[in-house]
Amino acid sequence: MRAFFYEWLVEQRNASIHTVRSYRDTWRLFLRFVAQRAGKKVAMITLADLAASEVTGFLKHAEHERGGTIGTRNCRLAAIRSFFNFVATRDPASIAQCVDIHNIPVKRAPVSEPCYLDPAEVAAILAQPDRSTLEGMRDHALLSFLYNSGARIQEALDLCPEAIRFDTPGCVRLLGKGRKERICPLWPETAVLLKKLLERQPRAPNERMFVNRYGEPLSASGVRFKLAAYVTAAAAIAPTLRTKHVTPHSFRHATAVHLVSAGVDVTVIRSWLGHVSLDTTNHYARANLETKRKALEQVDVPATTGRPPSWKQDVSLLAWLDTL
Repeated sequence: MRAFFYEWLVEQRNASIHTVRSYRDTWRLFLRFVAQRAGKKVAMITLADLAASEVTGFLKHAEHERGGTIGTRNCRLAAIRSFFNFVATRDPASIAQCVDIHNIPVKRAPVSEPCYLDPAEVAAILAQPDRSTLEGMRDHALLSFLYNSGARIQEALDLCPEAIRFDTPGCVRLLGKGRKERICPLWPETAVLLKKLLERQPRAPNERMFVNRYGEPLSASGVRFKLAAYVTAAAAIAPTLRTKHVTPHSFRHATAVHLVSAGVDVTVIRSWLGHVSLDTTNHYARANLETKRKALEQVDVPATTGRPPSWKQDVSLLAWLDTL
């Protein structure tokens, strides 16, 4: 396990800290699960105890007893598979066990339409923070930045002043999944908000901008907690918010859908959001009802002649089909 994390995952693959922590959490849960089933201490577990049946049982436990989603279940499986891929290269005698675990399938999950916010709903949420306070100014700047850039929440929380260009045209350098870097434009209004936040709460060029009252970087869970309160208050202005599950990622969805509505090319949106595949970007085009309505208006209503179609005039064929 030590060789997997230090030698292979960190040194050879150069995995990000987020990947390392995700794999760490999976293995902490998995080893405790196996130890409890085997009646052993975690330190006494051997490689032979980590059979495919134990992995399958752990995945069921993670999904049903712990209440995890199918996506979380698949992430746990990916972390376990990665370890046994490493084991197969170091211990040929365990290849059969590794193959059995590798053959555990990824579970298919229903694909739902992304929850995105209408412009009026975004405006209602952005109006909630009290900008006369430092905390309210920070929250307003953060939410505005999320909507402007379409950044993932961790990308926004990792933002440092040195990554922002305040001169016209304003832009920001983001480090996304897989440590892929991309440049996003900034509206002048967003650049002003970020600049004022720095003036009121100065930060070093390499320090994170969005911090709590103690000067520590904000956490994603803290942002979700604050956003939930703002959404509840904004529902009085935009009642449709009561039926939506709004998270920081909803602002990313809103950015994508609104760019599609504005007629921006999907390849530009893909670069803007840092998608690997265009299929992900096209998902937002399908989600936008306004785009669908405009497309429908361009299609002429089919004219009816009043005569039955030719296939209905062939009684013998229809009679034959009725007998099937």
